[in-house]
Amino acid sequence: MIDATEALTNAAIGLVVSWCLTWAWLGFNPIQSAGITAVFFLASFTRAWIIRAWFRGRG
Repeated sequence: MIDATEALTNAAIGLVVSWCLTWAWLGFNPIQSAGITAVFFLASFTRAWIIRAWFRGRG
């Protein structure tokens, strides 16, 4: 469970940063930025969780 919490915290911080950059820098409107950010948030969370679990399983 701690792996998921850590991965979720890391991804949530990335979510805020990503939304701000997508909106301010790339020029998408806030709704478009939220959609794009959601896709990358899910990808980031899943990747971090799988990699962390794989490494812990090997140790």
